[in-house]
Amino acid sequence: IDRVRVRGLAVTFPGSSMHALSHIRPVRLPPHLFTRAQAVLNPDPFFFHGVDQGFCPMLNRKLGCQGFGASVAAMASFPPQRYHYFLVLDFEATCDKPQIHPQEIIEFPILKLNGRTMEIESTFHTYVQPEVHPQLTPFCTELTGIIQDMVDGQPTLNQVLERVDEWMAKEGLLDPSVKSIFVTCGDWDLKLMLPGQCENLGLQVPDYFKQWINLKKAYSFAIGTWPKNGLLDMNKGMSLQHIGRPHSGIDDCRNIANIMKTLAHRGFIFKQTSRRI
Repeated sequence: IDRVRVRGLAVTFPGSSMHALSHIRPVRLPPHLFTRAQAVLNPDPFFFHGVDQGFCPMLNRKLGCQGFGASVAAMASFPPQRYHYFLVLDFEATCDKPQIHPQEIIEFPILKLNGRTMEIESTFHTYVQPEVHPQLTPFCTELTGIIQDMVDGQPTLNQVLERVDEWMAKEGLLDPSVKSIFVTCGDWDLKLMLPGQCENLGLQVPDYFKQWINLKKAYSFAIGTWPKNGLLDMNKGMSLQHIGRPHSGIDDCRNIANIMKTLAHRGFIFKQTSRRI
């Protein structure tokens, strides 16, 4: 009796069978068979084409079936991201019907997401005192869940930006050797809202707010459909439960982080999508 190990499995053969085994030659299958097999075996919308080398489609299908219940070993083998940290951000601002001008940021949350584990490591969160329209409208409170007492006496945007910079330094995010990038659900936060309010107040926009990942674009690259209803569509498309209440800045950040984690575990590599000069 002889024993051999094939891909980690111990297999027992009678002595005479070993001689027969030595005559077996590997067969190279025609490439078109792989294409057909892929088309049949991978109707899964999370089977991504064109991701970086090292991505394993079998791992992807396993994760698609098992979700976050997959083994730790399988989870640890998803492709590495291009950034050390993702900084998930989602502003809430003063609003009304018809819209008031200028709008002002009233909630400023950031989640520091580890690019290797896709876990939240740190949180920056504050409400912001609006200065031009200090009184929140009933529509704004109903939409965001933010009441007047939550913004009264809070720091102004100028003070908040100083605190953000202090937090970034404390977290090691200003180190030139550390690659980080902001992530938003859409381009509004960093293309329009923050620059617009800073211009009104005569403030400079820090350089780290001038490039970001728009999660809607990343999701559409990965899945192939545009999420018209933002986070609600993305959660539904990936069978994820929505966290918290819509239009809560900190809850929206948690939903963004959860969607990113799911995409990353299924093989998607996040890249910068937007910038403002």
